[in-house]
Amino acid sequence: MDRVQFNSLVLGQSNLLKDYAKNLTKNYDDANDLVQETMLKAVHYFENFKEGTNLKGWLVTIMKNTFINNYRRAVKSKSVITVEEEISSVSLRHSASNNRGENKCMLDDINYALAKLPEDLYICFIMFYEGYKYDEIAKHLVIPVGTVKTRIHIARKRLKSTLSSYKLN
Repeated sequence: MDRVQFNSLVLGQSNLLKDYAKNLTKNYDDANDLVQETMLKAVHYFENFKEGTNLKGWLVTIMKNTFINNYRRAVKSKSVITVEEEISSVSLRHSASNNRGENKCMLDDINYALAKLPEDLYICFIMFYEGYKYDEIAKHLVIPVGTVKTRIHIARKRLKSTLSSYKLN
């Protein structure tokens, strides 16, 4: 069988393909697109068709596989691309890249908040942040462990309050 004969046989199956495509897509335009794509693939892969093979079955298999691949591609793109009109800042955090300017501003704000702390709170908090244990800080500053815990707690609360604009939710 030559290519011209094959193409006319494929064209002869267009009504069957349209009915099957409508059943798959439930949409007239999508069905026409699927039929067109199936026929293009059939003509393109003419060499893979073995004479004596069921042409209807071969075309239906191409259509079914094309439909499944298109569906998977659409699902994948919908999960990656947001189709909402307004994108929330929480959604943007996942796709946005950080820049050094933003990090510098954040670091400046943190340093400002730390500088606003009274010295006794600042020293306890910084030592704890650097990895010292409560008892080590207490021993170094010659104060009770309870006082160290209280100062660190108060420092955290003040820092949270000062840096509340960086809250994620």
